[in-house]
Amino acid sequence: MYLMQDPFGRTVDYLRVSVTDRCDFRCVYCMSEDMTFLPKKDLLTLEEMDRLCTVFVNKGVRKLRLTGGEPLVRKNVMWLFERLGRHLDSGALDELTLTTNGSQLSRFADDLARAGVRRVNVSLDTLKPELFADITRWGRLTQVMEGLKAAKEAGLKVKINTVALKGVNDDELETLVAWCADEGFDLTFIEVMPMGAIMDDTGADDSGREGQFMSLEDVRLRLSQRWTLAETSYRSAGPARYFMVGETGQRLGFITPLSHNFCELCNRVRLTCTGMLYMCLGQDDSMDLRAVLRGSESDAKLSSAIDQAILKKPKGHDFLIGRDADAAVARHMSVTGG
Repeated sequence: MYLMQDPFGRTVDYLRVSVTDRCDFRCVYCMSEDMTFLPKKDLLTLEEMDRLCTVFVNKGVRKLRLTGGEPLVRKNVMWLFERLGRHLDSGALDELTLTTNGSQLSRFADDLARAGVRRVNVSLDTLKPELFADITRWGRLTQVMEGLKAAKEAGLKVKINTVALKGVNDDELETLVAWCADEGFDLTFIEVMPMGAIMDDTGADDSGREGQFMSLEDVRLRLSQRWTLAETSYRSAGPARYFMVGETGQRLGFITPLSHNFCELCNRVRLTCTGMLYMCLGQDDSMDLRAVLRGSESDAKLSSAIDQAILKKPKGHDFLIGRDADAAVARHMSVTGG
């Protein structure tokens, strides 16, 4: 079996693909309300994404996650899910999944299940309708709840991703744990990440990330006062550390890019909707695969370019947060795809 290894001996077998930079929400920690999105001509076609993903699968990638922006707002995106599903059927791919805000799940849950998707990650930061509208700017909580119901009915396993925001949803963290237990959902908390400047209408950085940051080590200690949390050896293909909640039996994850760097186990790279391959979420090292793809019908050149990129994968990110800390990278999370 072919294995891609970076300079630090880590096997890269996980590819996250942003199929669009567009989203039907404007979450306050992710993007500005008045975003300028990429021209459609700059985006990879779905056929080009299928070709690129297939090259990665042939080079040892075992897990594909489609992200955005919001992946389900990309026109005809189900064609891509259906095409990629053939790698599940052949056994070349272990998992095909997606991260979504849940807004379109009521439309697509059944189709996703038929394409071979078995679980989805849904970003949800609050159970309060008014606060949900404030955080997402454009979102409706009822729409997401309808999507979650559809996902369950389609047999999809759901994991909720919650960004812990001091002064925003910090009074709901226990409630979210209990709600997820009742619904049969796993839950992962995420620290806010300093990616991309978020400007107000005066041109000032309006992200408020320094004030919103919560160390998840503190959150875990707080939750331990109510529940018994036992660390497990379980690992998804991502960076979370997982605990079992003794009283509920659910799995609880913590993604801590700032308080507990997780880079030593990094096994993933990220492909943007324009064909840029980023070897690290928090670094600017990249490889333009679109130019290679469109410049040759041979996959050999693509394969060689990917090998060159993997050899540039850095040891870790440079995320910092604080009054004098700039965003680690200029691009927004929605561009790279999380």
